Amino acid sequence: MNREKVSWSNVIKFAGAFIAFLIGSGFATGQEILQYFTAYGMKGLLAGLFTLVCLVYVGGDFIVTGFRERFSNTNDIYRYYCGKYIGGFYDYFAIAFLYMSYIVMVAGAGATLAQYYGLPTFVGCIGMAFVSAFTVTFGLGRIVDVIGTIGPAIVLFAIGIGLAAIFKNPEGIVRGAQMIEAAEVEMTKVGTNWFTSGMSYVGFSMLWLAAFLAAMGQKANSAKEAVIGTTLGATGFVVGIIIMMLGLLANLDAVAMTDIPSLILAERIYPPIATVFSLIIMGGIYTTSVPLLWSVSARFSQEKTRKFYLLTVGLAVSGCVVGLLLPFQRIVNIIYGINGYVGIMLILFMIVTTVRNMKKAA
Repeated sequence: MNREKVSWSNVIKFAGAFIAFLIGSGFATGQEILQYFTAYGMKGLLAGLFTLVCLVYVGGDFIVTGFRERFSNTNDIYRYYCGKYIGGFYDYFAIAFLYMSYIVMVAGAGATLAQYYGLPTFVGCIGMAFVSAFTVTFGLGRIVDVIGTIGPAIVLFAIGIGLAAIFKNPEGIVRGAQMIEAAEVEMTKVGTNWFTSGMSYVGFSMLWLAAFLAAMGQKANSAKEAVIGTTLGATGFVVGIIIMMLGLLANLDAVAMTDIPSLILAERIYPPIATVFSLIIMGGIYTTSVPLLWSVSARFSQEKTRKFYLLTVGLAVSGCVVGLLLPFQRIVNIIYGINGYVGIMLILFMIVTTVRNMKKAA
């Protein structure tokens, strides 16, 4: 296989899939951006820069390792980095976390339709559980095609909303930062400061990405193609984070303790846009819930088998039930926060492995 061959259509597809996987209910609703970045005022920019550096590194390393090693079970990527026992722990921990994250997606769908359309929460939860399970039955190849196309469109729309919110009230950014410094507004935070928040954010993102990118790497023509794709994806994603963070900061008085802050931004800009954006949010939730659910089902069964279909349906139904029982804002804070700190430890094992491989190659 030509290790230098680059198909730019594949690059865009990989970048889009990377973005789409990370843009779930937390990003699209603005809730995770509010808790991980906006809550720290202008220091949230430092958390964004830290996130960019880490995602470029881990995304590239995950996808190249998958391209090179050709794992029969992509969750073996944890054993590749961490050894048999610690890697085994990460394997099962990551699967549990991926499923908990799927529950966050389902709950986010319910919260979005409830806040904007006044529908019962169960409508969004059941609807997202159904469409995600249905899509998963088509297999990974089709999933990458679908979400790789939708992802860039979602992030561009989100960036547009963030930019409009900034331009409509630019002085609000400074005022929002001052309110946070003076503790004039109540906010839910994940970390004790911007650095611990950034570590937690990268940590849960890594647990999402590891097996999925290892599988995606096997579809690349070359390591170069794979790395370009994930680097563009990480950059586009973090640019979206920073713009949305500043947009939320500029309207902090209105969004601080809401479930779906990005919808508040859209309504403030131009009410009809909020209707369109509510659909965009649902698209973002969909593009993340599908690969999350696939990752769990594929860990315990072979694609397109009776066991795979039954497991997928069972997981979707269970996730829907749990998503209906807990408030969305609280789910994001607990699940992402705790799991993020466990996930960030993986980067230490990755760095050791990278250094070891560099010494071998020298």
